[in-house]
Amino acid sequence: MKLKRFLLGGLAALVILLVGGFFLLPYMLDGTINRVADHEPYDIPQEITRLHQGLVVADLHADTLLWIRDPLDRADDGHVDLPRLIDGNVALQVFSVVTKVPMGQNYEENDAGSDVVSPLSVAQRWPARTWTSLYERAIYQAGKLDDAERRSEGRLAIVRWREDLEAVLAARAQGHDVVGGLLAMEGGHPLEGDIAHVEDFYRSGYRMIGLHHFFDNELGGSLHGKSDGGLTEFGRNVLRAMEDRRMIVDLAHSSPAIVTDVLASATRPVVISHTGIKGACDSPRNISDTLMQQVAAAGGLVGVGYWKGAVCDASPAGVVKAIRYAIDLLGEDHVALGSDFDGAVGTTFDVSELAVLTREMMEAGFTQNEIAKVMGGNIVRFMRENLPSKPAEPLKDGA
Repeated sequence: MKLKRFLLGGLAALVILLVGGFFLLPYMLDGTINRVADHEPYDIPQEITRLHQGLVVADLHADTLLWIRDPLDRADDGHVDLPRLIDGNVALQVFSVVTKVPMGQNYEENDAGSDVVSPLSVAQRWPARTWTSLYERAIYQAGKLDDAERRSEGRLAIVRWREDLEAVLAARAQGHDVVGGLLAMEGGHPLEGDIAHVEDFYRSGYRMIGLHHFFDNELGGSLHGKSDGGLTEFGRNVLRAMEDRRMIVDLAHSSPAIVTDVLASATRPVVISHTGIKGACDSPRNISDTLMQQVAAAGGLVGVGYWKGAVCDASPAGVVKAIRYAIDLLGEDHVALGSDFDGAVGTTFDVSELAVLTREMMEAGFTQNEIAKVMGGNIVRFMRENLPSKPAEPLKDGA
């Protein structure tokens, strides 16, 4: 009897340990893969601090909403939260929603048969409807941003319309600590092959959709998929539906054939939200310089990332070197910041430390006009030109 009780007690303890470990997994993953390299505090001269604080800073891509931590609370892990956005003088942050990631993801080739976000959604105690539905994961994460805005006491404002952006900029000009948040989607797979879901996501606040992530989907081929294919008929329908709503098309992670097809069909400029430049870093993560030039020639915007796989040298000086190459290749009006913060990448600084990029640009001989454009001016201009205007009557059942 004592042995039986001992065995049952041991089994119970093992179950508690396993369950506890499972639910601790999101915290462990976040701290491990969204890491900032150990470093001494960056020395930012006072004149650089003043210059940085006078900029309008914006970033095209962060995956913060995927993780369990509250985006309103300052965290020791990861790269982005509201207090650190304010410290970094960020006016506009694009929050991109991740809904599916293949096991063993890599830059060369992935299939769509596995998904590590499924167990993560369970471990993070997301609603059961999200455990098997990519559509519901996208809706749920949009709700997370809505909830953060409601609880932020005016410090976080979702940018759905051009007028929302102007309100954020006006409030900041009056000295208020407010950050605009624009909702984006990393990969069109949450559409689940249903064109009606474009409208659903628009009403949920999405204003940018990246067509692909690490695998091929119903819209066509990923840069890291198996087919290398171009736009499918569904993909063309999605492109038209997005343009009808003035939603921004993001070609990060899309195959060269997709980029070519979209540029041939699109009537509005597109972005590549987070990337490196092939000529500066010959990584399979980066498409050709020629395609990048075509994106810029069509009025598009390219966001330069901060991680090794995109820029090869992830130090602040290395990131700025990639930005310099991008400006020389594409022109100063077409280059922006595209951090991929909280995107399962390691960086050498977090969002609170963005002044180090301003410092490195100054030391590298950038003009103040180039710095102002790259650090956020180009994104603000692009959004002013391409976001929809607020309708006279509010949308029903949504934003």
